[in-house]
Amino acid sequence: MIINPRIDRTTPVIVQGITGRAGQMHSRLMMQYGTRIVGGVSPGARASEVNGVPVFANCSEAVVKTGAKASVLLVGAMQLLDAMQDAVTAGIRYLVTPTEGMPVHDALKAWKLCRDTNTVWVGGSTPGMAVPGEAKLGFLPDDSLKPGPLGLMSKSGTLSYEAGYRLAGRGIGTSVWVGVGGDPVKGTRYADLVPFYASDPKTEGLLIIGEIGGSEEEEFAQALTAHRFAKPAFALIAGRSAPEGVTMGHAGALVHGRHGTYAAKRAALDAAGVRVFGTLNEMVAGVCARLR
Repeated sequence: MIINPRIDRTTPVIVQGITGRAGQMHSRLMMQYGTRIVGGVSPGARASEVNGVPVFANCSEAVVKTGAKASVLLVGAMQLLDAMQDAVTAGIRYLVTPTEGMPVHDALKAWKLCRDTNTVWVGGSTPGMAVPGEAKLGFLPDDSLKPGPLGLMSKSGTLSYEAGYRLAGRGIGTSVWVGVGGDPVKGTRYADLVPFYASDPKTEGLLIIGEIGGSEEEEFAQALTAHRFAKPAFALIAGRSAPEGVTMGHAGALVHGRHGTYAAKRAALDAAGVRVFGTLNEMVAGVCARLR
């Protein structure tokens, strides 16, 4: 299956956990950006509406009443698997889960559930995704969301916000931004999205904001080669100077021997023709020079 993350302002979206503090705030902010939030789900909630949209007891009821196609799940880590099952059972095939720290066994079950049902799962531990100028699912900052030709994928939320903001200030916007998230088991990985970006007519170049640990950047490099990716590709990898043996960053940022190190990632990306930058400033200058 080619994963297509593109949404637009007509896509009907629900927010699971909408009556919580985060649900109330981020549903409002997504609506202000232009996302079509058509309802929320909160089992046992007393409120009949939040931010002007109806609240339902479960996703099946929400889908019947609103026609929702996507869901942002702002629920706790221990409730996330049940919430995802509720959404998939109702026929929703696009899930964004910002929650960090989903239990690994739950995440494995969620991964199988989504693969078996052809459900796009962005997360866990993701800031969300966006098609700038159309809609966003999650909490990517508006100031970083300028429409343009650059596909952007990121693990790190904060670093990618700054990258998007600086690029937007230099006139380089984003076609589709996907925060793949930093949990060790997740739904969508960099490599999964290479076929989409390769064929997307609105994407002229591709940037990943990665980090040490795991094998995702190496898998991305292999996918670029396998799909004969013909567009310019760029990377900024955080953690080059991280001290060995110190726990830091995302749960998925694990280094085992030479596996997952900055050097291993850089070597794989270089071999695939990706231009790897050492600093944020170098990345902004290099991307702007290539895509302007």
